[in-house]
Amino acid sequence: MKLMRTILAVGLVIMAGCSISSAQQTQSRLFEITKNRKLKVCTFSGYFAISFRNPQTQQLEGIDVDLAQALARSLDADLQFVETNFGTFIADVQTNKCDIAMFGIGVTLKRAQAVEFSRPYLQTGVYAVVRKGGSIKNWEDLDKDGVSVAVTLGSYIEPFMKSYLKHAKVVSIAPPATREQELMARHVDAEIVDYPTAQKVQSDFDWAEAIEPPTKLLATPFAYAIAPGDQIWLNYINLFVDTIKRDGTLEAAARKNRLGPIVAP
Repeated sequence: MKLMRTILAVGLVIMAGCSISSAQQTQSRLFEITKNRKLKVCTFSGYFAISFRNPQTQQLEGIDVDLAQALARSLDADLQFVETNFGTFIADVQTNKCDIAMFGIGVTLKRAQAVEFSRPYLQTGVYAVVRKGGSIKNWEDLDKDGVSVAVTLGSYIEPFMKSYLKHAKVVSIAPPATREQELMARHVDAEIVDYPTAQKVQSDFDWAEAIEPPTKLLATPFAYAIAPGDQIWLNYINLFVDTIKRDGTLEAAARKNRLGPIVAP
């Protein structure tokens, strides 16, 4: 309730000071959500520590599951998760299958042409996860002839690694297959992931170890995505992000999910 009161109070000030173009806006998803008291959140259930389905309980867990619940409470709305993935979330947002996408989406210029991004709440670079005792000993071993490297299809990491690696083969993995399955089966020599995934894979598999590049690569902010053209809804989401940073909600959710080191300032 404290979070909801804070957002609503400050929201009145922000909305009163909107630009002329947003002041002329008469329709917004925010109004529909508060009227119908239903919030539809696009999520991807295979993103460790961010939004994933616990195989024991079959419940969704992760920082963005916790924060989606906090967003729904701030709106006094029932929360409904809509399954998506990195290859389809843009179309799902644009076609109103969900009100917002919340599952650790990396902000890129290409994606920004199709969706509106909130202010960032996390920021991460890339890491390699390999099999212990395998042929990949350090970062330099990745880019060699005959090496295969797995990335998630549609992820922000995919185009970067395709341009970064000059000799290794980049293998794009589409759900429901996973990079870990391919690495475990020795179909690939390494997978390229972000900090949350590197931490989780090492925790879950005793054969896995993470390799950090000598210098930070692809430092990428994570943000929430909504359909373009709705400044009122975007203002509210930005205010939500600012509020959870100030009141400790973001920090607590990050610690719970072992993501404290990558909380965005």
